[in-house]
Amino acid sequence: MKFPQQFPRLRSARVHSFRLAKFASFAIISLFFLSNFAGFLFSPVFAPTVNATTPQVETIPEDIPLSGDCDLDWIIYRAGDRQGVDPRFIHAVIKQESRYNPKAVSGVGAQGLMQMMPATAKRFGLKDPFDPAANVEAGTRYLKFLLKRFKGDVSLALAGYNAGEGSVDKYNGVPPYGETQNYVKKIEATYGKTYHPVLTPDDARLAFGLTNENAYSSSAL
Repeated sequence: MKFPQQFPRLRSARVHSFRLAKFASFAIISLFFLSNFAGFLFSPVFAPTVNATTPQVETIPEDIPLSGDCDLDWIIYRAGDRQGVDPRFIHAVIKQESRYNPKAVSGVGAQGLMQMMPATAKRFGLKDPFDPAANVEAGTRYLKFLLKRFKGDVSLALAGYNAGEGSVDKYNGVPPYGETQNYVKKIEATYGKTYHPVLTPDDARLAFGLTNENAYSSSAL
């Protein structure tokens, strides 16, 4: 009597095990290639290029005085930039006129930061003298007018601001008023210059160094 070399169930189990082993080998190899292929696709070489750009920050040059009020410093800077007037000069005038007090009123009726007289305010379109931005804008326009009228002579422009341009014309120079003469001397000493070139805003930016180099950022003020 002959016995079968292998029992059927045993043979079937071996075939099944062999197939599982082949499938496992195939799965491992496939996983290996897939993981490497995915890593290749997502490597930095194939990552999208992003151009990093540094945002431009508006700044005020470091040598321009500060009032202690960040918003006011920017008002003065931008008024000077628009009108082609050195912000340092505007600061010197405001410091003497009102000590940076937007609500200041003089005994003769001058009002606001740049102490605009009602007639002068009306002449330069100032409706609310106690609005800091409007007051500085009108006062800066008046300074630009005087600088142009007196060909950049700081003494005469200041005398005209204090006593009126008619008085400067009358005396052909700084009027012999003690108040006006002291006013001119103090502001000239603060500003440090006796001549202010009359320039377009673009040329003034270069002449007065209104650039982003050596500057305060708006966030630092």
